Amino acid sequence: MNIHDLEAFVAVVETGSIVAASARINLTQPGITRRIQNLEDSLGIALLDRQSKPLKPTAAGREAYEHGRRVLRSLDDLKAGVSPGGTIGGEFRLGIMPYLSEAALSAPLDELRNQFPQLTLRIVTGWSPQLVEQVARSELDAATVCLAEGLQPPDNVIGDVLGVHSVILVAAPSLGVPKEPKLDELSRFPWIMNQSGCGFRAFIQHRFEAERLPFDVGVEAMSADLRMSLVARGLGIGVLTPAALADSRWRDAVEIIDAPDFSPKVVNWLVHRPPAGRLARPIATFGEALAETLKTKRPFST
Repeated sequence: MNIHDLEAFVAVVETGSIVAASARINLTQPGITRRIQNLEDSLGIALLDRQSKPLKPTAAGREAYEHGRRVLRSLDDLKAGVSPGGTIGGEFRLGIMPYLSEAALSAPLDELRNQFPQLTLRIVTGWSPQLVEQVARSELDAATVCLAEGLQPPDNVIGDVLGVHSVILVAAPSLGVPKEPKLDELSRFPWIMNQSGCGFRAFIQHRFEAERLPFDVGVEAMSADLRMSLVARGLGIGVLTPAALADSRWRDAVEIIDAPDFSPKVVNWLVHRPPAGRLARPIATFGEALAETLKTKRPFST
């Protein structure tokens, strides 16, 4: 079995195409195809479903990918361990959820690049459940996510808490939400939320469903400013942090809803697969810098 063949296969699985894998490892498309065929021949089984678009691994391919990522990571760890001065290089695949991106891509990213200039950063964004799953499958080395208070990352990843933030409910006075509403009263109003896939939205929905109450999402929108504008116009109840409300241009058009039996919080996590190996120091450096940033600049919800 050839390490270069394994690298080509991993690149195709992670990028979803021969073309993208070719660009990633700077090899011609026929070269990528030939290396994957070599790997399949050596293992005696098909590793890719060539009828799918984008390309996806077969069941055996998924198993080969998991083992392959660990082999390639071990080789990177070996190189880092014996290189002069212990220089850490190679690829660092980092997932960041949208509403942590502003904080994560400023000072923490600069700190990471300053301390580890030989590290190649590959950054993707996504919702918390999606990012945690990608870390668990070794498709990402680490990810910053937000989970509702009381929820924990799965056992197959390591999670470090970066901070806990309160979340408030807001609505326009014209919506007519009662003073100090109970959960059943909140369920009578529409909500302005992130698109489906947001972990905190799922948490709120689960809380209502546990009480056998409806949860009506009136509008889905990715943009935080758009959501707040819709809340200000009386289209539904919004969810955000106190700091986000203070910074919002719509803050004077809404009022805080004080719901005694519903005061959720979010926990910011940095998750990664064990062991971190050569990436232990970069992950720790990034996490410490992000935690410090979040103390003074808290992101909007999840």
